[in-house]
Amino acid sequence: MIRFQNVSFSYEKGEPVLKRINLEFHPGLTLLLGLNGCGKSSLLKLASGVEKPDTGSITIDGYDLWGDEVRARKSLSYLPEQPDLTPYATVGEILNLICRLREEPPEKGWEALRFFGLDKMAHYTVRELSLGERRRAVFAAALVGTPHHLLLDEPLEGMDRKIQKEILDWIYRRIKAGAVVVLVSHFLEPFVDSVSETVTIKNGQAVHFKKIPENLEERFALLEDLATGKNPLKE
Repeated sequence: MIRFQNVSFSYEKGEPVLKRINLEFHPGLTLLLGLNGCGKSSLLKLASGVEKPDTGSITIDGYDLWGDEVRARKSLSYLPEQPDLTPYATVGEILNLICRLREEPPEKGWEALRFFGLDKMAHYTVRELSLGERRRAVFAAALVGTPHHLLLDEPLEGMDRKIQKEILDWIYRRIKAGAVVVLVSHFLEPFVDSVSETVTIKNGQAVHFKKIPENLEERFALLEDLATGKNPLKE
């Protein structure tokens, strides 16, 4: 479980993006929905430990993300929307580092690179890759091991249909294995069947929908409303 307790965050002093968030992400798929700029990616950055909250705490299975970093982050796998990687490291070096951090054999890194067709580019530095190749390299790092907490920001963006299908199969397998999956996506259709909860952000506050309609048409209508900024609780 990922728990936010009284978490506030801002990029600029006095301009909070998120305000006093109290939220729990449980096993299963939670979609983060809302208009661009509402704070979805910021929430994922906080949950992954990329950004530090101004106030409050974030715990992963009871371990504080900033107080017990090794144990808290060991089971995390984060895919950012923007593929920010150190420009002078090679793809192979990055995957080897990920394997060591997750206590996986180096072969797992090579498997992940082959999954995305990057195994022949392992000796390339990040700055030699195209934007699409960088994104695939970041996702390859996310695939290593069997993470129990997946934080995925637009995982299907920029991928061809074949890789999209394989990514979806991987996500579904992790959900069935009991992983906590928190996901931002403009593509709603692939996740309608498997979503268990959804969260939207309004004026810096998280609105948590813990009960999703069983009827697929009603379910999709709810997700579409939240994705376009509507609040079914008030409209």
